[in-house]
Amino acid sequence: MKEKTLQKKKKRLIFRTAMLAVMVGLVVFALVSNAKDDQSVIAQGEKAPDFQLKKFGTEETVQLSDLEGKGVMVNFWATYCGPCKDEMPYMEELYPKYKEKGVEILAVNLDSTELVVERFIDEYDLSFPILQDKKGQVMDLYNIGPIPSTLFINPDGEIEEQVIGPLTLDKLEGHLQSITPEE
Repeated sequence: MKEKTLQKKKKRLIFRTAMLAVMVGLVVFALVSNAKDDQSVIAQGEKAPDFQLKKFGTEETVQLSDLEGKGVMVNFWATYCGPCKDEMPYMEELYPKYKEKGVEILAVNLDSTELVVERFIDEYDLSFPILQDKKGQVMDLYNIGPIPSTLFINPDGEIEEQVIGPLTLDKLEGHLQSITPEE
């Protein structure tokens, strides 16, 4: 009889310990998930966080804060992204016209293979700066989810608009006009 009672107590202790471990695990999971959700989402009117990235194929870097006074379009993309490929020709078409007006286009690439990106740049004959974000630090800084994602930053360095998804030529031109510095 005594042995049965001890076995019951032992089973109850094991069950309670297991339940406690599961509950502790759930609490830790909830805390970690909430911490990630609390990352600041970049909002319209906020100052764009500064970053510095290397240009593809060079040792030259581009720092966002150096472009203050210009309108800046920051496009997050990758070579494996179909919609990204669709909007690249539009960006290339508008780049010379808007560069003259004081707008810079920065394409932040999220691929890890340089050769694939270099071929892409050559295939599309891209002339605007393509920046490397191999480790995704700028993507994380701006809390970017799906790509393509594009931020339009006004000459004061504030976020004017964030567009998730591909841009048509007309939409792209409208956004570039909205961040063009006053003459």
